[in-house]
Amino acid sequence: MSTSNTTTQSKLLVQLKLLALFTLIIGGGYVMGSFMINMGKDMSQMTQSVGRMTNDVHNMSINMNSMAKDMLVMAKSMVDGQKKMGDDFAQVANDMHTMTGSMKNMSNDMRNLGTYIKTMNANIAVMNQSMARMSNDMTSMNRSMGAMRYDINKFTKPENLMIPFMR
Repeated sequence: MSTSNTTTQSKLLVQLKLLALFTLIIGGGYVMGSFMINMGKDMSQMTQSVGRMTNDVHNMSINMNSMAKDMLVMAKSMVDGQKKMGDDFAQVANDMHTMTGSMKNMSNDMRNLGTYIKTMNANIAVMNQSMARMSNDMTSMNRSMGAMRYDINKFTKPENLMIPFMR
C-alpha cells in the first residue's frame, strides 16, 4: 500500500498543483480582466476629455480670432486717433504761431497808439494855446466893436455930434 499511497499522494499533489495553477490562472485572468476593464473605462474617459479639450481649443481659437480682429480695429483706431491728435497739435502750433504774430502786431499797434496819443496831446496843447489867443483876440474884437458902435452911432445920428448935450 505504500506504493498505492505514494501514487495517491503523487496524484493528489499533481491535482493540488493543477488546482493551484488553475486558481492562479483564473485569479490572474480576473485581475487582468479587471485591469483591462478599468483601463478601457479610463481610456474612454480620456477620449471624452480629449474630445472636450478639442472643443475647448476650437472655441479658444474662435475667441482668439475675434480678439485678433478686435485688436486690429483697436490698433487702427489708435493710429487714426494719433493722426488726428497730430493734426490737432499741428493746428494748435499753427494757431499759436498766428496768435504770436497777432500779439506782436497788437504790441506794435499799442506802441503806435501811445505815440499817436502823445502827438495828439501835444496838438491839443497847441490848440489850447490857439484857443486862448483866439479868446483874447475875441475880447479885443468885442472892445473894438463896442468902440465902433459908439463911432457908428455918432455918424448915423449927426445931431448927437452937433448937439452933444441932447443925449
